[in-house]
Amino acid sequence: MTATFKTIDAFAQTRLVADIRRQGFACIPDYLDAEQLARLRSELTTQAVQHHGNYFAYHGGPTIERSLLGQLAESAEFRSLLDSIHQLSCARPAHDPVIRQVLRCVQGQTGRRESNAFHYDATLVTALVPIEIPRNAEQCGDLLMFPNIRPVRPNAAYNLLEKALLQNRLSRALLVAAIARGWARPLRLILQPGNLYLFWGYRTLHANEPCSPTHRRATALFHYGDPHAGCLLTRMTLKLTERRARRRSRPPLGNL
Repeated sequence: MTATFKTIDAFAQTRLVADIRRQGFACIPDYLDAEQLARLRSELTTQAVQHHGNYFAYHGGPTIERSLLGQLAESAEFRSLLDSIHQLSCARPAHDPVIRQVLRCVQGQTGRRESNAFHYDATLVTALVPIEIPRNAEQCGDLLMFPNIRPVRPNAAYNLLEKALLQNRLSRALLVAAIARGWARPLRLILQPGNLYLFWGYRTLHANEPCSPTHRRATALFHYGDPHAGCLLTRMTLKLTERRARRRSRPPLGNL
């Protein structure tokens, strides 16, 4: 059965962009209703069991496309929302109309190596839907953000060079140490399942903190508006990133 999703009017969209500019993110509470959230959790549990309690991530593909997340990405309401947020953010439509979907599940000991991986997204607009977030755990996997700290770079080579300098083990370890000592103070976002969070992923350095291995942290991510779309270097990098993600999570055959 095809699901229906909330329609966000033009006035609310303007307020969302104002929130992103002011505080680094915007939130639409209860974007998914209780039934939709329950369905997502049921679909997630099936995959979590098949992965034997280990970390996994899906970057598009039939597993997501046949799930509720696929319906959300294909819905006119959601696509219109992302397109409007992009246009209000930078006064032009997205070069690339594709919505790239990621389902990410941090669990078990293997999930810890995927935490504190600070990075910039390839797309301007990032939409995040928490599915399961630990509560009352020693580590809950909170989202840490340094919002809007860089502009859109003039070309893909500049962008990739900057990402290479920041998105490596040494740089990440130094940043995590600086945060632990209070020298760097990121915005800490405690996520609520079913809400929809919007931020400028391209401009925002972000990562999730570790999650206790006895708990599960699962989020759906939707990336929209690659400012360097069409560039050969960008396409090659995207394919490499997706190939690495598939190798790390080694998803089994089957539907979500």
